[in-house]
Amino acid sequence: MSQAVVHNNIVYLSGQIDGTASDIVGQTENILAKVDTYLAEAGTDKSKLLTSTIWLKDIEKDFGPMNEVWMKWIDPNNKPARATTQASLARPDLLVEIQVTAVKA
Repeated sequence: MSQAVVHNNIVYLSGQIDGTASDIVGQTENILAKVDTYLAEAGTDKSKLLTSTIWLKDIEKDFGPMNEVWMKWIDPNNKPARATTQASLARPDLLVEIQVTAVKA
């Protein structure tokens, strides 16, 4: 599976997860660092985001802390369209998964 695909100058990242941190803040920070890396490798950055989808294992418990990390990370001048929902994730230790699309710079 590809981590990133570029088509017609749009970068599509696959859903990113983190299995190293045990809490929502750590997992979100680690995932967003991966997003930064994959976007840079594709020739773009978070200021060019179009959309994001975020899946949380427990939205009631984790939305606030995840959103705080997200708001510190996101480019304040270019907030993408975002959907956030609760979902059963692939492994029990995963608390969040994040997928983004961006325009290639």
